[in-house]
Parts: sequence; C-alpha cells; structure tokens
Amino acid sequence: MPDSLVDRHVGFVHALRAAGVPVSVAEGLDAAHALRVIELADRESLRAAYAATLVKKPAYRPGFDVLFDLWFPAATTGMYAERQEKAINPQEATVEELRDHLASLLTGGIDQEMREFAQSMVERFGRQAAGPGRQGWFSYSVMRALSPETLMARILRNVLAGQERGGLAEKTVRQQVNAGVRRFEEAVATDVRRRIAEDSGIERIARSAVRPPLDQIDFLRVTKADLARLRREVYPLARRLAARLTIKHRKGRRGRLDFRRTMRASLQSGGVPLTTHFRPPRPHKPELVILCDTSDSVSSFAHFTLLLTYALREQFTKVRAFGFVDTVDEITRFFVPGADVVEAMTRLANEADMVRFGRTNYGHSLERFAERYGDAIGPKTSLLILGDARSNYQPPALDVLKSLVSRSRHAYWLNPEPRRQWDTGDSVAGDYSTVVPMYECRNVAQLTAFIETLA
Repeated sequence: MPDSLVDRHVGFVHALRAAGVPVSVAEGLDAAHALRVIELADRESLRAAYAATLVKKPAYRPGFDVLFDLWFPAATTGMYAERQEKAINPQEATVEELRDHLASLLTGGIDQEMREFAQSMVERFGRQAAGPGRQGWFSYSVMRALSPETLMARILRNVLAGQERGGLAEKTVRQQVNAGVRRFEEAVATDVRRRIAEDSGIERIARSAVRPPLDQIDFLRVTKADLARLRREVYPLARRLAARLTIKHRKGRRGRLDFRRTMRASLQSGGVPLTTHFRPPRPHKPELVILCDTSDSVSSFAHFTLLLTYALREQFTKVRAFGFVDTVDEITRFFVPGADVVEAMTRLANEADMVRFGRTNYGHSLERFAERYGDAIGPKTSLLILGDARSNYQPPALDVLKSLVSRSRHAYWLNPEPRRQWDTGDSVAGDYSTVVPMYECRNVAQLTAFIETLA
C-alpha cells in the first residue's frame, strides 16, 4: 500500500494509463500542482481537481471514478467503530429491519448515509468463502441478503397510501427508487473493491476493476452490452468517413467550363477570353462497396462493421454490402432505411448465402465476388474490405483482388487483429497488403485514426 500522497499520486496516474486513460507527463504535473491549491481533506475537491486535469473525454470518467475510489478511499476498515447515533445497529438488526431501513434510504437518503449503510452491509454480509481455506469479499452476497430490487411494492404501498396508482406520482417514485438501487449497488461494489485492495493490494484489484474506455475496447472481445453502446459511436464515424472520402474524390477537380461567364469577362479584353471561369463542382456523395468477413472468428468485429454499414447508407449515394465466409452474398437488402438493426442482423444470419463448408476462404470468396458482382466496382467506387485475412491456408487469389482494386477509385482494408499477428499461422495479411493498404483496426480509436488519415 502506498504510504505518502506522492506515492498515491504516482500510483493513481500509472493505474489510469494502464486502464487506457491517456495521461501525459505534463497532465500528471498539472494534477500535482492542483493539489497545492485545494483542501486535501475535502475528498470531492480532490476528485474534482484530478478529473479536471486528467480526464479528457466523458467516456473516461467511469473508469477514473473507480480508480479514484481505490487510491483515495472514503474510509478504511478501522473507521467503522467510530460511527455514532445510528438509526439501527447494522450488525445486530434483523434482515427485515435492514430492508426497512434500506427502503427509507432509497427514497430519501443522502449519499453519505447510503455509503455508510453500504459499508456496514459489506461488513456483515460481504465476506464469503472463496475456496478451500480462503475467504473474500463479494457484492452478490450483500445484494442477495437485502434484495433491494424487491422493495418496490413495499415502498409504493407506503409512499402512495391513499393515492391513485399508475399516475405521475407512482412514475416519479419508481424512478427515484430505481436510481436509489443503482446508487446502493455502486456503493456496495465500491466498498468491496476497497476491501479487496486492502487485503490484496491496490494494483491487483485495479487491473481487473476497470474495463477499457469504450473507444479502446477490442472489437474481437466486445460484448453484447458494448455493442449496444457502440451504436451511438457509429453515426458520427459514418459521417466523418463519408466526408473524408468525398474530399478525396473531389480534391484537385474543378467544375465544367462556364461559357457565359467566360464570354462576358472577355468583353473587357476586346472579345479575347483571357480569363476562363468554371462552374463550381456539384456536391457529390461517393459510392461505397463493403466486403465483410462474417465468420465466427471475427463475429464481433463483423457485427460492428455491419452497424457501420447500416449508418453509411445515409451518407453515400450508393452503398452495396457483401458478406462472406467461404462464398459471398450481397447483404445490402437487409439494411433498408428504417429497418431495425437487430432484426436485420438476425435475418442476415438466417437468410444470407455466405457459407458452403463453413471454413473461411478469402480466395474463393474474392473469385465468386468478381464473377457475380464485379460490376459493383467502378471509377467512382470506394472499396472497403473488413476482415482478418485468415484463409485456412487456401489460395489468396491475389490477381483477382488486384483487378478489383484497379477498377476502384480507392481501396482500403481494415484488419481487427494486432499487427504483430499478421502473417502468423494461416494469415496472408502481408500478401494482401501489397495490393490494398491495410490498417490495424481493433477498436473505435483506431477506426477514428484511420478516418483521419483519409484527409
């Protein structure tokens, strides 16, 4: 355990970096300087000073708060004996008395009362057997003992006594109670993490307590809950990608000759057209063809890229999407405007003809694409290939890919695997990258960086 404030500061900054929160040396020094002008005994002022100097994006704040509570805890275990004048004795009261007290906190308790009650409940119910001869601290045993989610009916009966049910008053109480339950769950989890840190060390629990920020979660390890959150990130990225490709499409081009303006200007030089005028180029949305590996090995990445495809349809004149495993099928029809994206994914999995034998085969898929859909690519088309380039040792069909790329205006390949894994095992990423510029794209941050390179 760190003994001094300097040790805690250094450890906290290091933990933030390890959790994916970017903190530069200068920002760490800014935070240290901020500590000189605040009241260190005021924990919330300390939290605010660190947040103001170290947190750049709202997505980083949840992880920051978890680590702050570990490195600068609100209490230590030895402080519990000092509490006075409690409404109930948390170590001696019955479970029903504790549930009654929790019900009152869910509707009217302040944060400090909620935190102290959560700490006492962890003290009473949180320590459980964690293996032969070992014990540990757990949130689930506290929540199982008190079951706060089952208190809603009791609270509604007490708060709405004599009032009409189903109206605004009931809705307000339900929202208040649900918010209170979330506060209690978080307070319990915070105290459990603090106790584990006291027993095992802060660094150990910090490594497992914080997930990476949303924009740094690996596509190949993303969960369903993460995908739901990532949907909000897709539309801004789709707009930026469309804007970047449009700039590249129009860069260096001028509109058609404006004959009238040119002849009118020539009157000043005796009818000699010394200055030519051009019409401004018409706004143009580029066409896009997406070729996406939908095999199980990259299923989470494919799910995200199909979300991106869905969003891109609103930004381009024409978007055609094709999915493949060992053969290819056009999947544009599943992403018609207004379609529910989850339903579209389900239909795609059940109806699309992308599998012959079930083993990924990039070479055969490219050949089949060229045979059936080769006319989808033309001089106005941007080709975007999404996949890990692992083809189960089958021929890569490089000549087919070269032909497709030569007919397109731009071509890019986004690979969800770390670059160090390219060309290992059955990967032919190196061969394909000689034909198409290939970018490592494991998370939203890298996808954003790729879009920025298109300027």
